Amino acid sequence: SIALSAAVASAADTTPELALILDQHRFSPEEIRVKGNTPFILLITNKDKEDEEFEISSLRIEQIVSGGKTLQLKMPALKPGTYEFVGEFHEKTAKGRIVAE
Repeated sequence: SIALSAAVASAADTTPELALILDQHRFSPEEIRVKGNTPFILLITNKDKEDEEFEISSLRIEQIVSGGKTLQLKMPALKPGTYEFVGEFHEKTAKGRIVAE
């Protein structure tokens, strides 16, 4: 929950940014909590050498995150609920969820 404290935006007009790390084909944290109905930015850092495809099929989001790079992904305002995500190329280990509250 240390990473989540950065999500509390001090000014109302700034979009919260949440960090998601991919390392050895595993996402960290595996659960991200966000405020419902509020857009946010997901900063996905791929520490692996290989590319990965970040996918939230329920939202029709698919984005390639190149090896060794960080992707800034603008996320829509989510209705309260749980949204599963996977790394398409390593689905057995690279998975997690976003919980909108």
